[in-house]
Amino acid sequence: MTVTALLAALRRRRWVLILCAVLFPVAAYVAAKQLTPRYTGNTTVMFEPTDYAARELQSILRDETTTDAVLASQVEVIRSLSVARRIVRQFDLTNNDEFFWWAGEAKRVEGLAYRWSDALARRLNSISPSLAELVAPEPPAPRPPEERAEIAAAEAVRDRLQVAVVRNSRVLTVSFTSENPRLAMDAANLASELYISDQLETKFNAVRRANDWLDGRVGQLRQELGQTEARIAELRTSSGLTRGVSAALSTEQVSKINNDLVESRNGLAMAEARLAAARSGGGGADMTALGASNLVQQRSQRDTARADLERLSATLGSNHPDVRAARSRLQDIDRAVGSETGRVVQALDAAVRESRARVRSLEDALRSQEARVNQSQTAEIQVAALEREAEASRTLLRAVLERSQQTVSQTAIEKPDARILSPATMPGSPSFPKTMLMVIAAAVLGVVFGLLVIWFLEQSDSTLRSGEEIRAGLGLPCLALVPMLRRGLLGRHRVEDYVVRKPLSPFAESMRTLRAALWLGSEPPRVVVITAARPGEGKTTTSVALARSAAMNGERVLLIDCDVRQPSLGRVFRCEGAPGVTDLLLGQAVLERIIRRDHLSSLDYIPAGAAEIHSLGLFMSEAMAGLLDRVRRDYDLIVLDAPPALAMADARVVARLADATLLCVRWRDTPRSVVRNSLGLLEEAHARVVGAALTQVDAKVHGRSGYADAEVYHPRYGGYFRE
Repeated sequence: MTVTALLAALRRRRWVLILCAVLFPVAAYVAAKQLTPRYTGNTTVMFEPTDYAARELQSILRDETTTDAVLASQVEVIRSLSVARRIVRQFDLTNNDEFFWWAGEAKRVEGLAYRWSDALARRLNSISPSLAELVAPEPPAPRPPEERAEIAAAEAVRDRLQVAVVRNSRVLTVSFTSENPRLAMDAANLASELYISDQLETKFNAVRRANDWLDGRVGQLRQELGQTEARIAELRTSSGLTRGVSAALSTEQVSKINNDLVESRNGLAMAEARLAAARSGGGGADMTALGASNLVQQRSQRDTARADLERLSATLGSNHPDVRAARSRLQDIDRAVGSETGRVVQALDAAVRESRARVRSLEDALRSQEARVNQSQTAEIQVAALEREAEASRTLLRAVLERSQQTVSQTAIEKPDARILSPATMPGSPSFPKTMLMVIAAAVLGVVFGLLVIWFLEQSDSTLRSGEEIRAGLGLPCLALVPMLRRGLLGRHRVEDYVVRKPLSPFAESMRTLRAALWLGSEPPRVVVITAARPGEGKTTTSVALARSAAMNGERVLLIDCDVRQPSLGRVFRCEGAPGVTDLLLGQAVLERIIRRDHLSSLDYIPAGAAEIHSLGLFMSEAMAGLLDRVRRDYDLIVLDAPPALAMADARVVARLADATLLCVRWRDTPRSVVRNSLGLLEEAHARVVGAALTQVDAKVHGRSGYADAEVYHPRYGGYFRE
């Protein structure tokens, strides 16, 4: 369906759309006025969580990032059952029939029915006790316990209490709906105040619990620290552990002995080196290093004396007195050097023995001290562990004391995580029902419903309404739109005579259009059969009007009534009972006797003649074919008014004998399936169906339909017609 077709359908059935678009809003308005109005109070709350949270108390005072989940949790907190129950208590809603079913009209009616039944039972009891038992009323249900009544009212309050998060913000809108506007305002404000006060109370309770826990923890840590220090002192005393300057005393003693031992071993090595040097007779430098400067001097004198002896011996000989005196001095010097060397070696040997003794003493002392250190090592490890534990306890105690001071100061500056931005005010207009919104929505719904109704009507309407639908649905050209002639337009004229009485009318023009369409074909037909799918389609009127219009145009036209079972030309031309085509085909009349002249035009016509039940055989006879061959020579156009093609076989036989067949379809009346079936029967009879004509078209309705062929009924063409 194109936009043009849719607009055309809306134009044709606009009253359906207008009716739905009017009735729905009216019904919605009436329904809205019958509903009990409800009012809504709105309070806006800003959620602003604080940043304070002690590290040891994350489970109690936890600062979470404001996410959608956090805001959704705040919504559920405001709509919690505890808040709703406090609202119920504040406003005594258990006695309000809007929130508690017991106080409603239903229970009052039930109590009234109980009283009526009880009165009836007492009257029947005086007549018949058995009848009184049958109508004895059941006592009304007792009022539920107060706890259940409060919970039931609180659930109703939760249904009326709505909380929403403003998009992309931390603002919460708290709404409460009630039939009482003041109650709606007060309940919305109370819910917000309870939410904020509960937050503050929760924080105070958390801080109090934190202070109590911190105080208990401080006492516990102090007690544990005292016990640890006592165990350290006791273990030191029992193990004989004494602290030095930088370590334990035994450890410092081992370190000192090690240092002395290293020094002693170095001194022993040096003494042994000197002794070896002394024994080996080292040079002057070695002797000086050994601290024997006299021996060095003596050895120098010996060397000088030896040199003099060798020089004198070489010069004077070995027995010269000077040589002997030099040899004697050398011997004396050797004896002095030997004596001094022995003394030095003895001194160095004594020093070596002393160093060795000191080293052995220090080694013994080191082994003894290391043994004592090894014995006290286990106790030292235990003491070190206890000291680390004590230090950790001291650190934790200082941290807890610091946090305790912070939580104590936090109590004085604590504030809630939310605040009221704007409290609810008295609603001036009801939030339900939204009369205008309901009317607008009903209007939209009415338009949609009207469109659906129009679509359903269009889909269920299988009739043909324009030439476009004939071409699309039947595959035939629409040769003419024959307008309907209403009683007021006809006046005293008959429909069949209108084409003659009003030759410039749209009806007469449609006949000329039909004749032109037949003539403008590739092979202009001379014999034309006009038939329809079923009776009442306007085929006889179309046949007479077409024939008269052609005759008025100067053509020689013959109209033959082939509908012998229900002849119509005798009534139209007032010649009922006159001999006609059946008489000719039966051989009971000649052609010249049965041809008659129309008194309003130059049209010749042949009535049906006597009713003949075997008309099919007559139309299939050679006489019928001979009749058509004969009149072809004398007339320009022969129009055959045939019976309906769907039910009568005569129409198919006559259509086969003709040059062309025109199918009349009543506008917006004949179903497409019926027309298609009739068309199929004609095609099976090898009839040449050249087109169709829409008959009895309502010019005003079709002119507003929006179809393309409705343009001919536009007022702009009024100058061409004369009614």
